[in-house]
Amino acid sequence: MTSFHRYLAEEVAVDHAAGLIPRREALHRLTLLGLAAPAAVALLATWETAGRNTTVPATTASGTGTGARTATASGTPADGGSPAGPSPLPTEEIIFSGTESGVTLRGAWAEPVEPVEPRGAVLVIHENRGLTDHFRSVAGRLAADGYCALAVDLLSREGGTSSFEDPARATAALGAISPERLASDMKAALGELERGAPGRRLGVIGFCFGGAMTWLLLSSDEPCLSAAVPFYGPLPDDADLSGARAAVLAVYAERDDRVNASRDEARTALERAGLEHEIVTFPGVDHAFFNDTGPRYDAGAAAEAYRRALDWFGRHLD
Repeated sequence: MTSFHRYLAEEVAVDHAAGLIPRREALHRLTLLGLAAPAAVALLATWETAGRNTTVPATTASGTGTGARTATASGTPADGGSPAGPSPLPTEEIIFSGTESGVTLRGAWAEPVEPVEPRGAVLVIHENRGLTDHFRSVAGRLAADGYCALAVDLLSREGGTSSFEDPARATAALGAISPERLASDMKAALGELERGAPGRRLGVIGFCFGGAMTWLLLSSDEPCLSAAVPFYGPLPDDADLSGARAAVLAVYAERDDRVNASRDEARTALERAGLEHEIVTFPGVDHAFFNDTGPRYDAGAAAEAYRRALDWFGRHLD
C-alpha cells in the first residue's frame, strides 16, 4: 500500500471514528479502496479505540466551539459561516493535452477581469473526491483576487469527476492512480497554466489529498514553481524536495494528529532542500477546516488561512 493509498484508507476510518459516516458506509468505502474485509475491520477498530481526534468541533464565523455539526443538503455549512475569500468569478471548463501522447485532461479555468490588476497564476488541486464545485470556487476566488487559476481534475483519464455518481468510487479511483501518473498530470496542468498566463510566475495550492499532491509535485523535480501552499497534506515517503525552487507555506490543523505526524519530517525536508518556508498550525481546528461544504469547516480559521495564502502568493508570485 502506497503512502497515498494508506492516507485515503485512514481518512475513511477517521471520518467513521468522528461519527461522520456509519460503519457500513465506512466498510463500503474501504472495500472500494481494495482492503479485504478483515483488514478493513481492523483499521476501523484501530481508530475507534484510538481515543484521539475523533470529535468534530462546531464552529462559527468567529472561531471554534464544541459539539457535533453537520452540513446542510445544499452543501452550505449548517452554522451559516461564509466561505473564505471574495465572491468567486465564474470558471470555464477546459480540455488540454497531457504530457503523454493522446492523453487529454480537464480542468476549471478562471482569470481576473478589469479593473483587477493581473498577478501570478495558481494551480488548484482538489481533495479526495475529485474536482467538485468547491474547488472550482477556490479557483474563482483566486481570480477575483487577481490570479489566473486552473483547478485540475486528476480523474480526467477516468472520464472526469462528474462521471462518478458515488463519491466513494471517485476516491477509490484516485487511490488506484500511481504517483508517477499523478505527477505527470499535474505537470501538464502547470504547462497549461503557463500557456494561459504567459510570463507570470506559477504557484500551487492543494487541500487534503491535494495537499499531499502539492508535496508530491514539489518532490518531482518541478523547478517552474515559485510558491506552494499545501493544506494539511501528508508528506510522501522519502520525499526529496531538492529539485524544487518554490517558497512553501505549509498549513496544518492542531487537531489533525494523523497528518501532523509528518509535519516535522516536512520541516526537515524543506530545510534540507534550502527552500524558503513557513509552517503554520491553526489552533483548535481539524482536518479540512477550509472546506466550507464540509462538517469540519471553521470560518474564522479558513478566512485567516486564505489571507495568509494570498499574502504568500503576493510575496512570491507578483
